[in-house]
Amino acid sequence: MVNFEPSNTLKELPEQFFAKLVQKVQKLKNEGHDIINLGQGNPDLPTPPHIVAELQTAATQPNFHKYSPFRGYGFLKEAICAYYKREYNVELDPNSEVAVLFGAKSGLVEISRCILNPGDTVLVPDPGYPDYWSGIALAQGKMAFMPLLKENHFLPDYTKLDNDILKKSKLMFLNYPNNPTAATATTDFFDKTVEIARKHHICVVHDFAYGSIGYDGVKPPSFLQSEGAKDVGVEMYTLSKTYNMAGWRVAFAVGNPSVIEHLNLLQDHIHCSLFGGIQKAAAEALTGDQRSAVELRRTYESRRDTFIKHLNTIGWKVESPKGSFFCWLPVPKEYTSEEFADILLEKAHVMTAPGNGFGKFGEGFLRVGLLDTEERLVEAVRRIEKLGIFTY
Repeated sequence: MVNFEPSNTLKELPEQFFAKLVQKVQKLKNEGHDIINLGQGNPDLPTPPHIVAELQTAATQPNFHKYSPFRGYGFLKEAICAYYKREYNVELDPNSEVAVLFGAKSGLVEISRCILNPGDTVLVPDPGYPDYWSGIALAQGKMAFMPLLKENHFLPDYTKLDNDILKKSKLMFLNYPNNPTAATATTDFFDKTVEIARKHHICVVHDFAYGSIGYDGVKPPSFLQSEGAKDVGVEMYTLSKTYNMAGWRVAFAVGNPSVIEHLNLLQDHIHCSLFGGIQKAAAEALTGDQRSAVELRRTYESRRDTFIKHLNTIGWKVESPKGSFFCWLPVPKEYTSEEFADILLEKAHVMTAPGNGFGKFGEGFLRVGLLDTEERLVEAVRRIEKLGIFTY
């Protein structure tokens, strides 16, 4: 058997962080242990029935059995525009300001290849979503990290970024509500971002995956609500979190027409758009009954309240997240993030994601997903309590 060497590009890709986590969990499962998996970002509840029904109906339509239009059906782009108008009062042109994506992950990887030349600099949040790094590596770009620190509410402090780095940067990734820190941004912060991006000619990519999940009555703002945002960037939105459609792989980018055209052009050479039935169901999700999305947010908020209360009760002093379905928990000082995550997995059979997997400034934290029932979340806390690490 001939062993073919991978390309240098593949060799330079970062390690797939979540694949490593899954392997650890699978080993313990194979040994017969009951693992409470709070380490991944995979929604645990089903897609709402009315969206599934729309797909079932659409799947019987022969027109959708053919290739879809390369850049997506007009009805889905119109639905995306209607969603942004209804939710954020943002006007979009369906023909020039919307790109249909094969999930936000694909778009977030593709955008670097659309904008960067080898050696170009990209501003990346630290900690941040590892797939930003993957796209930059594929485009042979260079990363400049923006620390997300607790003292600045896990927002980048633009005043502390090196001016030479800002001048060289072509792209900036942001993500609020944030994965992994669960922090939220304000319109004032996005206004400052537009100002910085315009001054230094930086294309902003705002990953709005958790846009529908804000707590305590505060709705997370869209980057595009800031004046001039469409002049300097795009926002990527996925139906995975808002409507529990992770396996459907449907998302979109909206904003700057030149960037949207670049994304569409790249996808013309890679894909032939999504199955039309999925696009029809996605349009129904965006424009149909929204009660399921509201109820989902309430479910996560209730899980958050229960989980955080019980953690504090056992002596693990943690703060309540403001958005997303994650909690960003401080690790006891005598452990590294990975050491503590391994202890919880091996001794309590609770899987979490060590913060160092999201970047240098993630060290000292664990990311925990609110992606199981309240009963299982409470059981996870009870298992951790039995380790005797925390005091009341």
